[in-house]
Amino acid sequence: MIIADSFNLELLFSTHSIPIKYVDLDNSSNSVIDLMFLQSRSTQLNSHFIYSDLQLSLDHVPLSVLIAISDEDIVSYKHSIVKNSKEEISFINDVLCAIKSINISDLSDSNKLEKATISLTSRIEHAWKANLKQVKITKHSKSWWNEEYNCILSNYRTTRSLENW
Repeated sequence: MIIADSFNLELLFSTHSIPIKYVDLDNSSNSVIDLMFLQSRSTQLNSHFIYSDLQLSLDHVPLSVLIAISDEDIVSYKHSIVKNSKEEISFINDVLCAIKSINISDLSDSNKLEKATISLTSRIEHAWKANLKQVKITKHSKSWWNEEYNCILSNYRTTRSLENW
């Protein structure tokens, strides 16, 4: 129980009041205790079922627990810059300008080098934030899909021609 508790698990209690200990095949001893541990303080995971009628030739029986799974949309977003987009071109130009503007005339000690590095990092982060796009990730998202495919699909939907498909 100490080990289970260290993993934030609790012993579940059966919804049936039947034994969870079964005699082994040669009837000499009770050898298996069927237990189930699940996450502590979970309101949906509060009891399990013991299927004593499915014991067969084993000295233990199947256990199950019902877990309600709701059909919900988990909205996830990522920040990215689409390849070959105007934002990518702008980002690259901003980074190039940041690199060109670094004052490297005097990097004689580690403090000056660190200051130049922090300045460059800050300008690259600013360029990223200025050009990124927030993309909603869904079960239909495709990492390979880009603006070119959007245009092709739009063209097909307009013409409905097999050539454009």
